[in-house]
Amino acid sequence: MATPLTAGQRAQLEAELTRRQGELARRLADHRGGLTRAERAHELLEQEADNAPERENELGLDGAIIEIEARELAAVRQALARLQGGDYGICAECDGAIPFGRLQVEPWALRCVKCEGAREAAGR
Repeated sequence: MATPLTAGQRAQLEAELTRRQGELARRLADHRGGLTRAERAHELLEQEADNAPERENELGLDGAIIEIEARELAAVRQALARLQGGDYGICAECDGAIPFGRLQVEPWALRCVKCEGAREAAGR
């Protein structure tokens, strides 16, 4: 059974989550260029009408990247909230401690390795 996180481990993970939150927020702002999704899509489609298929592919890729980063940013923010709320590092499925090694790899993890593995296997 995994042991609860020490204060030093929690501080290390909080620093990493805070760093990642800032990085993702900056990247999302850069991708969007300060525009909403609709404005960005309109801008890309208007750039060169004769390259419409290329622009549509670029728009799809850009939208996918933004979606992935936005989901990760939400997960990071939720992890920071759990850290502040006192339930960070506790598996959402079995209520056991999530090992520090797992949290070093994925600081926003909601489940221990065993429960995440079972969830992924069930989703196949």
